[in-house]
Amino acid sequence: MSKYLVTGGAGYVGSVVGAHLLEAGHEVVVLDDLSTGFRAGVPAGAVFVQGRIQDAGEVLDGSFDGVLHFAASSQVGESVQDPEKYWRNNVAGSLELVAAMRGAGVRRLVFSSTAAVYGEPEVVPIGEGARTSPTNTYGATKLAVDHLITSEAVAHGLAAVSLRYFNVAGAYASVSGAVYGERHDPESHLIPLVFQAALGQREHIAVYGDDYPTPDGTCVRDYIHVADLAQAHLLALEVARAGEHLICNLGNGSGFSVREVIDAVRRVTGREIPVVTAGRRAGDPAVLVASAERAHRELGWTPRRPDLDAIVSDAWEFALARAAATATATA
Repeated sequence: MSKYLVTGGAGYVGSVVGAHLLEAGHEVVVLDDLSTGFRAGVPAGAVFVQGRIQDAGEVLDGSFDGVLHFAASSQVGESVQDPEKYWRNNVAGSLELVAAMRGAGVRRLVFSSTAAVYGEPEVVPIGEGARTSPTNTYGATKLAVDHLITSEAVAHGLAAVSLRYFNVAGAYASVSGAVYGERHDPESHLIPLVFQAALGQREHIAVYGDDYPTPDGTCVRDYIHVADLAQAHLLALEVARAGEHLICNLGNGSGFSVREVIDAVRRVTGREIPVVTAGRRAGDPAVLVASAERAHRELGWTPRRPDLDAIVSDAWEFALARAAATATATA
């Protein structure tokens, strides 16, 4: 059994990874300031410490075997409007975390990175060797942390893996019976937004642009089930090597258009989804699809839940449970 610190472990992905670590027999300590995470998202069995990334030095000691780092500000639009917040939280915070790890002698790190580091892709599917040119501050800060980690590995022997996510979706039912899913506030991800339309919580779903060079004119994105994503983190812990920084994309290697996602929600929910076509959003690439060959090769990782309807179905069950709980609480 190993002991891991999970920063941002009350958030969507962090909570699912924490649950997987516990189920694998590891000891988990969650550090989260609950600014965007939820106390209910901390898996039962984990030790919870409410605090910022900058507080990691007060938590870490030689008993830890590694850190999984999810804590970050992650709203693309906000990052453009308030870049200082993103440089302070994502980069300065990560710098302090890495320093705290060095001081405590904790030499293994798995970092939650993002496909946003690539910006507008020149070649699809996108491999790790693709040009990195972020189009927003969020992506720029994540890329800066990747560079920070590389420097730490070379200079101080850190064993590190960065996992660059594409579009994460779905929900995870743990062996304990707890279910972990997506509940951002504000919500900006497509599948939960379509659910809001299905539940009557919004009048319609907006499709931003229907004239892209794709089969149906709408943007195409690579969706990966959150449980598959979590499994990749456990595999990354196993392969991290001292003095090396491995970077892997995580995706299914195939994409689904906005209209295909909406149609999948219609099939799964059996509900009508009102759609309104709007103009393109600045900076939205037509196609973002990952090449995950390196993850297959280096981590031994293959997505087990690539079917879009299955991803949507798991997420829908979580959304229904949340809606029912909210209705009960307000009754």
